[in-house]
Amino acid sequence: MFYVYILKSLKVDRYYIGHTKDLERRLTEHNSCKTRSTKAYVPWKIVYCEKFLTKIEAYQREMEIKSYKSGIKFKELFNRRVGRVPAFCGVKVVYPALREMWRS
Repeated sequence: MFYVYILKSLKVDRYYIGHTKDLERRLTEHNSCKTRSTKAYVPWKIVYCEKFLTKIEAYQREMEIKSYKSGIKFKELFNRRVGRVPAFCGVKVVYPALREMWRS
């Protein structure tokens, strides 16, 4: 399985869209400052994700979401799902110091 995900910085009003095979590992990398484009905005939490069978499907969906980032479609997508990350995303530990924020 592959996932398309949207992260929201808990530090500033900033979003990141990506795709991965291992969502929990990827979130840990983002919150450990291992990703150059996101390290200045740590900590992050997952606010949206979708599941796909193939990497190409996930990549195509990532590009579709990025094409309307900050636009009306992005806001509609985000507002429908904000704070309701599906259980299938399987992320158990988001950022050890922020477990309480994850639950809210």
